[in-house]
Amino acid sequence: MAVGDTHFPAMPVIEGLRLGTAMAGIKKPGRRDLVVVEIPAGARVAGSFTLNAFCAAPVTLAKSNLAACQARGEAPRYLVVNTGNANAGTGEAGLRDARATCAELARLGGVTEEGVLPFSTGVIGEPLPMERLLSGLPAALESLDASDAAWRQAGEGILTTDTRPKGASVTLELGDRTVTINGISKGSGMIKPNMATMLAFVATDADIEQTLLDTLLRETVDRSFNCITVDGDTSTNDACMLIATGRGAQVVDDEEVAVFRNGLQRVMTELAQAIVRDGEGATKFVTLQVVDAASREEALDVAFTVAHSPLVKTALYASDANWGRILAAVGRAPLADFDVARVTIDLGDVRLVEHGGRAAGYTEEQGSRVMGQEEITIRIALGRGEEGATVWTTDLSHDYVSINADYRS
Repeated sequence: MAVGDTHFPAMPVIEGLRLGTAMAGIKKPGRRDLVVVEIPAGARVAGSFTLNAFCAAPVTLAKSNLAACQARGEAPRYLVVNTGNANAGTGEAGLRDARATCAELARLGGVTEEGVLPFSTGVIGEPLPMERLLSGLPAALESLDASDAAWRQAGEGILTTDTRPKGASVTLELGDRTVTINGISKGSGMIKPNMATMLAFVATDADIEQTLLDTLLRETVDRSFNCITVDGDTSTNDACMLIATGRGAQVVDDEEVAVFRNGLQRVMTELAQAIVRDGEGATKFVTLQVVDAASREEALDVAFTVAHSPLVKTALYASDANWGRILAAVGRAPLADFDVARVTIDLGDVRLVEHGGRAAGYTEEQGSRVMGQEEITIRIALGRGEEGATVWTTDLSHDYVSINADYRS
């Protein structure tokens, strides 16, 4: 089940970057479950990783390997991603397996072990089937390609409970040259990023200095992947990587940076929203806009309080115009000196709440009309300032429970 008709876009070639996949049988036979991304020498790479204290072994190793490469002024040369097994909650054995994966790919690719960054997604707490994983690496390398088909196959190769691959692409004009940005992501459940999403890999042919690349990743992640939630659970394996191959136009002056930032934000936001649209059991795509807040942080606090309310989410699923659930969630957000008389709440084009209670012109028929829609916007004006934030979420259906009850079977 998914919301909207989201197609995987055409992906232009990112000069210098190649992607390969293999069917290693990590969890199930006959599906792509191993992805290798080859990064050219001279590229620059930035990363954002989960803040979950039980972060997975590949996250720990990817962070340390990336730092080691950057300390030498080098870029990692390969990313390796497996699905079907998260290699999380696996202790020292999990770290040994992640290192062994990097070592084998480094040997096959003729690079240092620190030049390989590992990523995993799937079931937590189970050991990786290392023999199958390692035996799949040669096939993934043999299939390396820069084509649109390679991007689509990589998008398919990182999925778990997702129902469809997720991709986004933009081409930008920088003077007399063009810059391309491509990205893929995966995620459907255990989605409340605390840095990025389940997994996202974005690449551009732009030539961008490392400090600026780090800044752009942080800024765009904060307004995309850090603004989505399906179920309020931050994964152990979240990671978002941004690769700049340096083969295209330089991004240097303020105007170029602004154009590139806008394009990158568009890609990141499309990938993040695609995760929400494919949320486990989702039947609704919900935009929560909080305006007139004293700070962006308190706007996010209100938006996420509403987005995480099981009562609000189940009312959305039932198309039940029980506006009191939204009011109650706003009221328990962690705000000091909250004057409810200043708050207005709109459901689509219908005013629900004003002056501390139900809006005078509201009718149940109006609310039910909006709640029956597949895409819904809830707008909350706090009357406290000039800041705001937008969060995207889903409803909570019977299918969400079924998917997660049967996840390991």
